[in-house]
Amino acid sequence: MDVTTLWFITGGVILAAFVIVGLIAVNRRTALRGRRQPEIEPKPTPPGPGRRGKDADDDGSVAIAERPRAKGAGEVEAPPEVVEPEAPLVETPEAPERRLARLRRRLAGSNNALSRGLLLLISRDRIDEDTWDDFEETLISSDLGVGPTTELVETLRTRFRVDGVSDARTARAILRAELVKLVDPSLDRTLATDRLELPAVILVVGVNGTGKTTTVGKLARVLVAEDKDVLLGAADTFRAAAADQLETWGSRVGVPTVRGAEGADPASVAYEAIRAGIEQEVDVVLVDTAGRLHTKTGLMDELGKVKRVIERQAPVGEVLLVLDATTGQNGLAQARIFAEVVDVTGIVLTKLDGSAKGGIVIQVQRELGVPVKLVGLGEGADDLAPFDPEAFVDALLEPAA
Repeated sequence: MDVTTLWFITGGVILAAFVIVGLIAVNRRTALRGRRQPEIEPKPTPPGPGRRGKDADDDGSVAIAERPRAKGAGEVEAPPEVVEPEAPLVETPEAPERRLARLRRRLAGSNNALSRGLLLLISRDRIDEDTWDDFEETLISSDLGVGPTTELVETLRTRFRVDGVSDARTARAILRAELVKLVDPSLDRTLATDRLELPAVILVVGVNGTGKTTTVGKLARVLVAEDKDVLLGAADTFRAAAADQLETWGSRVGVPTVRGAEGADPASVAYEAIRAGIEQEVDVVLVDTAGRLHTKTGLMDELGKVKRVIERQAPVGEVLLVLDATTGQNGLAQARIFAEVVDVTGIVLTKLDGSAKGGIVIQVQRELGVPVKLVGLGEGADDLAPFDPEAFVDALLEPAA
């Protein structure tokens, strides 16, 4: 074997040795990596549009939360956001029947003058002239009025004498019948809230401080409880908070409000409210107006203008005058002036609870020939109820529990 051949054999052996050593090293590194890193399972793909999954929305899509960003040096981790459960968007007003029951409970045995006088008469074992005098005086002080009081006392005296009434039970039955007659259940106390070809329009008027805007909000609840579709018109543009107050009342029962800028023309706001009601095909449009003193001729003329502007689009089916039941004879003076300007069709008596003098119900109806249609019972959201003559009389004659 020559020298050249020997060199070729030696070089091949050395090269083969290097190759074998390299392969062994590579296999060893691969084995070590396999022991250090556990196998990672692939994440499932979240369901997208057209695919359903437990986090998918009803339309097949899914809301993917944004991946939180890593904090940098010096950054403070923000506290987690607390998401409260959503409250019901719309309240459910109380049914009218339950309101009437609450009216009777509040008036029953209440410490008002009319109730005291009636209970005084039927609780006496013996009714003499002094009893009749006390009874008559009490009725007059309850704002029943001189005319109705004289009529009631004379009728009762005659019936008691002719029928020989000697017990409280019979006296109570006669008294109830005569009182119901005075309150006059024959008057139409229904509200004109039926939509014909156009929405029914109710205009609410009154002096300052009678709770007029609050009454409009409560009346909206009454109508919503009767499944009416209602829209509010905030035509009281003089009192800064009136439109906000009315809008808040409406939003609680899902009723929209049409309002204008502070100081805007009330007639234009009322006009837009009626137009919106026609476009939206609502059942009833309730228009709140600014409180005004009945002695202010200019303001009263403006109220007449509001009504005329409304009637360019739809007839005003109801004009409700809001009176404070505690104002007594002054309330009657207010009622007369308002009736001359806007043709009042119904009375809303607020604060007709234990502190009120209930005789105003009879007196205001006698003076105006207009029925009391609604009564306010207190401060609660559903403390407005349709007036029921017999329930009213029964409550006054019911002794305190």
